Amino acid sequence: MVRRYLALSLVAFVAYSLVAPVMKIAMESIPSTMAVFLSNFVMLVFVGGVLVYREIPVRPYLNHPKTPYIAGWGITLAVGLLAYYRALELGPVSVVVPIYGLFIALSSVIGIVFLEESLTARKVAGIGFALLAIVLMSL
Repeated sequence: MVRRYLALSLVAFVAYSLVAPVMKIAMESIPSTMAVFLSNFVMLVFVGGVLVYREIPVRPYLNHPKTPYIAGWGITLAVGLLAYYRALELGPVSVVVPIYGLFIALSSVIGIVFLEESLTARKVAGIGFALLAIVLMSL
């Protein structure tokens, strides 16, 4: 049986793979900052609909002890998306996306160092190969 997180990871992979090419097309005539605003507005409405459908109340999470982490994530996400979309507006998808993709390796390192996740030879090799792949794709 496939673990649910693996199936969701595949859905995320396929969906997110379409973001850069579709946004590159849109930003031929829409400024990157407006593209970030509009795409995230659509996401807000969509996710709001999911919350309503699943009957998940928002109010209890406004005072949750972990909410400051989510606020910090929101700030870093906004900065990252603004920079990413602007880079896509200015440069080729085939170079911007692999460089942006370095977040995968860095997030893994952060998980290992700060979240005390296990470090194995396989993970070290995976991170190394990811870095090598990104360098080769970006040249």
